[in-house]
Amino acid sequence: MIRPNRLPLLALFFLSLIWGYNWVVMKVALASCPPLLFASMRVMGGAVVLLLILKAMGRPIPLPPLGYILPLGLFQSTGFVGLTLWALEFGGAGKTAVLVYMMPIWLLLLAWPFLGQKIRGLEWISLLLSFCGLLLILEPWHVQQSVEGTLLAILSGISWAASAIWQKRKAPGDLDLLNATVWQMILGGAVLTLLAFAVDPVSIHPTPGFFMALSYNAILGNALAWLLWSYALHHLPPGVAGMGTLLAPLIGVLASWGQLGERPGLLEGAGMGLILLAMMLVSVLHLRPQERLPPLPAQE
Repeated sequence: MIRPNRLPLLALFFLSLIWGYNWVVMKVALASCPPLLFASMRVMGGAVVLLLILKAMGRPIPLPPLGYILPLGLFQSTGFVGLTLWALEFGGAGKTAVLVYMMPIWLLLLAWPFLGQKIRGLEWISLLLSFCGLLLILEPWHVQQSVEGTLLAILSGISWAASAIWQKRKAPGDLDLLNATVWQMILGGAVLTLLAFAVDPVSIHPTPGFFMALSYNAILGNALAWLLWSYALHHLPPGVAGMGTLLAPLIGVLASWGQLGERPGLLEGAGMGLILLAMMLVSVLHLRPQERLPPLPAQE
């Protein structure tokens, strides 16, 4: 029998499996649909799945405080999901996965000013490793290199980290996780839909592979995944929750290499390795009881 205190870690493990392989799924789907349009379909499809679950359970779906749930939807659905799909249009699945999953590094930086959790000791080494890795991936000495996908992936990770900070700081004490997940997806997805119609050409090639990818994203990659993430985030320190998904980018890199033939170059591979090493270092530090983050300040 699984101990209750291990359930949040188990949730993170399954979340990593779902999101890890989804990088390949999303990259394949973009051959049939523009990125922001697919992002909006992913988010709204996930919201529909969760609404059906709530209806089957006979639970009400009251709107949480708009001042909390709208920014959460903008950070978590509009920003994170939208920027991720947009980044995939320009970059490989494995590289994009590693850059987006730099989220724990940004979470570490944002937790200092917003949660009062100072960067300590070897955490500085992890930051140095991660930014050295970024430098190798960006290769600024090659001015002709396109960096759109890299920058969009970085912004996606920052938006994800901002959503975690927002949840930790502003979530009401009596918040219903399932209800809040539905509403942030509805509001964030609505904004994504407007952006998709404004930016992307509305063109879809309805292949069986596209519908399989959309189903995977709506049911597993969005509805179930955000429930697992929210559950873990509310039961673990932010650093542990962020680092617990470290398996996902590794799965993304290996799956994109094996299925899509996206083999990273020497410098790019070294940069990705340094970023993963940095995340592992912070993970080890935060999983040790004496190194865990201090208690969160009272919510406002």
